[in-house]
Amino acid sequence: MSTPASNFKHQDTQPWYKNYMVVIFVIGMPAFVVVACIFFVYYSYQIRDSVVRDDWYMDGKTLYHDVSRDKLTYDLDLHGEMQFADNGDVVFYLNYPEQSLQSGKLLNGNPLAYPEKLDLSISHATDIKKDHDVVLQHVEGNKYSAQVDIDPLKAKYYLQVSSDGKDDWRMQDVAKLPRSKVSFDPLPVFAES
Repeated sequence: MSTPASNFKHQDTQPWYKNYMVVIFVIGMPAFVVVACIFFVYYSYQIRDSVVRDDWYMDGKTLYHDVSRDKLTYDLDLHGEMQFADNGDVVFYLNYPEQSLQSGKLLNGNPLAYPEKLDLSISHATDIKKDHDVVLQHVEGNKYSAQVDIDPLKAKYYLQVSSDGKDDWRMQDVAKLPRSKVSFDPLPVFAES
């Protein structure tokens, strides 16, 4: 007859690595956590956020947004209209105010001239792979053209047309593309100041 004390001295005849508790809790779970961490680090690197595309700069610990180009668009009373064709042709019409066309001078006193090229930035709201930066070439009068392949799936895009010359202005709009026409007007926020 065995005594209770001899039951405590009973030795397990299996080696430690064959015990299911050791395999699950001591080896399995830590190994799973390590593999999951490696996967999430890789995945977060693949879907990282894209760089901000605008006139932002950092001064100390405060962010500032440079709106001088938008203000110049308002001061010059510039307007524009962009037309998209199904074959990828983009036509942009730069519209100066009637007063500037009659006087031959912009509202700031500079001579009225159509730039030889304008920069067009089409930025998808969430997918950097669908962004396009192209140059609109001056065709005649107030007409500019370029070729851009817009994704056929309708989505939100940020559009920006800018001139990097003596008068450094830009026009911005947000639109769901593809569509046939987008109008650009000066930002109304400057009317309040």
